[in-house]
Amino acid sequence: MARVEPLPREQLAEFEPQFQMLEQTMGFVPNSLLTMGRRPAVLRGFLQLAVGVYGLPGQETPVPPEFMRLVAHMASRASGCRYCQAHTASDAGRLGGSAARVEALWTFETSPLFDEGERAALRLAAAAGAVPNAATDEHFDELRRYYSDEQIVQIMAVIALFGFLNRWNDTLATELETEPRHFAQDHLAQAGWEVGKHGS
Repeated sequence: MARVEPLPREQLAEFEPQFQMLEQTMGFVPNSLLTMGRRPAVLRGFLQLAVGVYGLPGQETPVPPEFMRLVAHMASRASGCRYCQAHTASDAGRLGGSAARVEALWTFETSPLFDEGERAALRLAAAAGAVPNAATDEHFDELRRYYSDEQIVQIMAVIALFGFLNRWNDTLATELETEPRHFAQDHLAQAGWEVGKHGS
């Protein structure tokens, strides 16, 4: 059960244009954002940061949208946030990624579904998502073999954005919405994922 209840969407009319955009891309408005709405300045700031990190729907970004979600998933896995693991996996699938790639994240080091550049980024996400932070100069030396500085900054921005979301949702026990919950049960449970405190 959530430790702070989300507000009803109707009480956040100011954010309705952003909520409608989220419905178009995600299929729903996340409970995490409805909880942030109890402090509108927090929600406003978060939404602005998220657009800066991910871009707007259809906008070209330095790193493909599907892979950004897989990086976010790896950082969330390292931090232990089951809510964010479900969201990022479901989002990756919705953005053109295969369920097989999501399932293979648990064995990305050896899976043929990932190339060496993707492995380098996923290694960084796992290291940077850990506590204490385990990122090293070697991670960045490897990244530079495959990515520009612009791409590295976007990868790092995704990891940092989920540093906030992992703490927010894991601490507040945000209730997981139906769609990402079903996706995670279908594609992550075999690797040990469970809804835990994010279920009702």
